[in-house]
Amino acid sequence: MIVRPHANWLRMLFIWHGSVLKSIVPQLLLILAISSLALATDGRLFGVKIPLVTAPFPLVGVSLAIFLGFRNNAAYARFVEARHIWGMILIATRNLVSQAGTYLPQDGRDVTREVLVRRLVAFTYALKHQLRGTDPFTDLSRYLAPEELAQLRGLQHIPVALLDRVRRMLAASAAVGAGHSVHTVVWMFDGQVNELAADVAGCERIANTPIPYPYAVLIHRTMYLYCFMLPFGLVDVIGVATPLISVFVAYTLFALEAIAQEISEPFGLAPNCLALDAMTRGVERSLLEQCGAALPPAIIPCDRYLVR
Repeated sequence: MIVRPHANWLRMLFIWHGSVLKSIVPQLLLILAISSLALATDGRLFGVKIPLVTAPFPLVGVSLAIFLGFRNNAAYARFVEARHIWGMILIATRNLVSQAGTYLPQDGRDVTREVLVRRLVAFTYALKHQLRGTDPFTDLSRYLAPEELAQLRGLQHIPVALLDRVRRMLAASAAVGAGHSVHTVVWMFDGQVNELAADVAGCERIANTPIPYPYAVLIHRTMYLYCFMLPFGLVDVIGVATPLISVFVAYTLFALEAIAQEISEPFGLAPNCLALDAMTRGVERSLLEQCGAALPPAIIPCDRYLVR
C-alpha cells in the first residue's frame, strides 16, 4: 500500500502513482477509439446506423451504479476488517510482552521476554508472508535460531507453529512460580495467544474467501457493454463532445471496478492493498522497544515509494 502525507486538493487532481488510472488507460483508449469511430461515422457501424437513443442509458446506469456500489462496499468491508485484525495483533503482542515482563518469575524473566519478543516478531513476519504467498525465512532468520528455522521448514502454517511454541514457553516459565497463582498467569497468557490465533484465522478467512465470482462477471460484462454502446447513443445528441463524455463516464466506471478489485484483496501487493510491510515493521519496533532492544528504521511516508 502507498503511505503518503495528505495532499492538497490541487495536487490530488494530478496524482498518478497510487491512482488506478495507470491500470485502466488501455480500456479508456479503447473507449476513445470507439467513440471517435461513432463520431466519424455518425453512429454507423459497417454502414448501418445504430438506432440507439439516450433514454435506456440512465436506467442501465442506475442499475450498474447499484451493483458497483454493492461490490465496492463489500470490498471495503474486507479491507477494513483486515486492518482491524492487524490492529488486534499489535495489541495482543504488546500485552503478551508486558505481561511476561510483569508476571513471570524474576529469575530468567529478561531472557524469557527476549525470546518471546523474537518469536512474536517472527510470528508477524510469518503471517505476512503466508498471506502474500512469499518466502518468510529471510525475515525469520533475523530472529530465530538456525535449529528452530530448520524445524519450521516444510510447515504450511508457520504462524500457528510459532504460537504453539510461544504458548509452551510461557506455560513452562509460569510453572516455575512467581508469587502469583500459576493457573491465573497461564490463563492470562492463554487469552492473548488465543487472540493471536483467532487473528490468524480471520486473516486466512479473508484471504481464502473472495467476493463471489458471478458478481464480478455480471458487473464486468454490463459495464463494458454499457461503455461500448454509450457513444452510439450520444453522438446524435452531443456531437463532437461524444468522445470526451464517453471517456469520462468510462473512467468513472472502470476506476470504481479497479479500486474494488484492489481493496477486495487487502493482503496483496497492489498499491492500494494494506501496508503490511509498514504494519509489520510497526509491530517489530514496538515489541523491541518494550524490551529495550535496538530498533530497525521505520517505514516512513513518501510521495512515491515506501522507504525503509
